[in-house]
Amino acid sequence: MSRMSFVGAVREFLYGMTGHEFEREALAMRSNLETIFMLVTLGDLIGVPVLPPYYSLRVLPYVVPEIATWKRRVLREREFSEEHDYDLHGV
Repeated sequence: MSRMSFVGAVREFLYGMTGHEFEREALAMRSNLETIFMLVTLGDLIGVPVLPPYYSLRVLPYVVPEIATWKRRVLREREFSEEHDYDLHGV
């Protein structure tokens, strides 16, 4: 095993010990914030009128690519505890 592969293995091991959970939590937080943003701006697509349609139409060109995945994510049936199945809190 060469020195570079050993250094790479140590780097990946340390990342797994320290940074992996932070990255997963940041991705989950981003997903939740995107869901809230889309719900507030385009909630009338699923029957939740929150903002007047004028503001929704102003934002529409920026969110068109994500509407299908957002609707699928919001309307998917979930269990209450599904979101926190793999967290390492309390271990």
